[in-house]
Amino acid sequence: MKPLDPRLLGYARAARAFLAAGALIGLAQTACIVGFAWFLSQVIVRAIDGQSLSELAPMIAALAGVVVARAVLLWIAEVTSTRGAARVKSQLRSRVLAAITKLGPGWMADRNATSVATVTGPGLDALDTYFSRYLPQLILTAIATPIVVLVIFLQDWPSALGVVLTLPIIPVFMILIGWATQTVQKKQWHLLNALSTSFLDVVGGLATLTLFGRAARQAERIRVVTEQYRVQTMKVLRVSFLSGFVLELVSSLAVAVVAVSVGLRLIDGSLGLSVGLFVLLLAPEAFLPLRQVGTQFHAAADGVAAADDVFEIIDAASARGAEAGTAAQSAPGRPSAGALVLTGFGAAYDDQPVVGPIDAEFPTGSFTAITGPSGVGKSTLVAALLGFIGHTGAVTLGGRAIEAGATGLDWISWCGQRPGLLAGSVFENVTLGSRAPDRELAARALGVAAADELELDRMLGVAGAGVSGGQAQRISIARAVYRALERTSAVLVLDEPSSALDELSESRLVDGLRLLSATTTLTLIVVTHREAVARAADSILSLEPAAMAA
Repeated sequence: MKPLDPRLLGYARAARAFLAAGALIGLAQTACIVGFAWFLSQVIVRAIDGQSLSELAPMIAALAGVVVARAVLLWIAEVTSTRGAARVKSQLRSRVLAAITKLGPGWMADRNATSVATVTGPGLDALDTYFSRYLPQLILTAIATPIVVLVIFLQDWPSALGVVLTLPIIPVFMILIGWATQTVQKKQWHLLNALSTSFLDVVGGLATLTLFGRAARQAERIRVVTEQYRVQTMKVLRVSFLSGFVLELVSSLAVAVVAVSVGLRLIDGSLGLSVGLFVLLLAPEAFLPLRQVGTQFHAAADGVAAADDVFEIIDAASARGAEAGTAAQSAPGRPSAGALVLTGFGAAYDDQPVVGPIDAEFPTGSFTAITGPSGVGKSTLVAALLGFIGHTGAVTLGGRAIEAGATGLDWISWCGQRPGLLAGSVFENVTLGSRAPDRELAARALGVAAADELELDRMLGVAGAGVSGGQAQRISIARAVYRALERTSAVLVLDEPSSALDELSESRLVDGLRLLSATTTLTLIVVTHREAVARAADSILSLEPAAMAA
């Protein structure tokens, strides 16, 4: 990311107020810097001239006032930067989460979910240093350095010339060091993503790894990645410390050049003590902000790297939104209930056709079973209906077109093959995402899913621990039913809803689904391999491989 990426101002409005406040504070701090140097030099010169303490008292009081004002300004700057960072992070996190939602699971399928979580979590948290240290120093540099150089020029132009000639050396070294820092920082960031991914994979498959005796090997893998991350972190720290030393050395030599010039002219009497002392006090302040920018850049490097990834996600969502703009105008609002019609519908992965083309109609209130051999593309058809992957052909509901990214997803409710339960009560899992959870509606949904023996207040562990696989599957079905009833969805899709159920539970589930279809206007679509479910359906859509269909 650039020192100040323009996208930051567009994606986080709080950044604008932060920059405005930073500019005002920086201007006041610059005034304090100049005032401190002036009053201190005057106090010293007048004391040498023999003025008494009572005569120096007003000047000393003014000097003390400047010191207090500078301390207060530093406190205000700290508070402003901390609060500004919190607001900007909150806005960016909201934007990136909304962007991920807009891009959908199809976009996520091509990316590492753990890396995305790392970016939106600890990655954005790393922006604290960027806002509390780097940006305030950058603003102060843009304001203080030119003003200080101008003040020096007005007092002693040879000293100002020396500052101007030596000042560019620092940015040159900053650029060179910055390139080296970016290289090692990117490696560190990639290793952090790899470490997060490895750890999540191990945790997710810990039971399987233990069963097959492979847990120790995975622990060794995590140890190796952790060691690589430690080594890379130490490289980043080495570069940071080295850069700090180089910038300190260069700025010290530059100030020394000005000091030698002032000293020589003080000796030959061509420069007054008052002006010379004032210039000597101000000269380091011309270099200090620029030097601090280089130092703070390394501290903010993690946040800068994460911000780049965040902006890429938001930019991708913005581009997707622009593409869907025309579709949104042609199909505004949410379609009403009606027959779901697929015309020339097809889907593909990596340009390889998987489903279709299909022409099918699912009448209102009907119960349709989608069958076919494994790998024929039944789940792909569902994913395309949901907008998770692209499709060809047209989809209409009640005579109105369904456009991915424009229509939204309230018109359809879905339950996949994996339960995806969370730690919490059964009620919380069934009503997940509900705007106003309803216990009576949740109990009805459990009844439809043949899970009415489960108490709503029963607590589940992580990933639904505490219930059997069949119970977990029925809870997830109840969640889809609850959503369909609460949001009056037109279509309910269930993908292999009875794969983990025994015959009795499957029979109860089928009865519940038939009753739901008969008593509502829901268009029920069930992907299944089970004959009992297919026999209960009003109609069957049998899929065959895309090559045969073509």
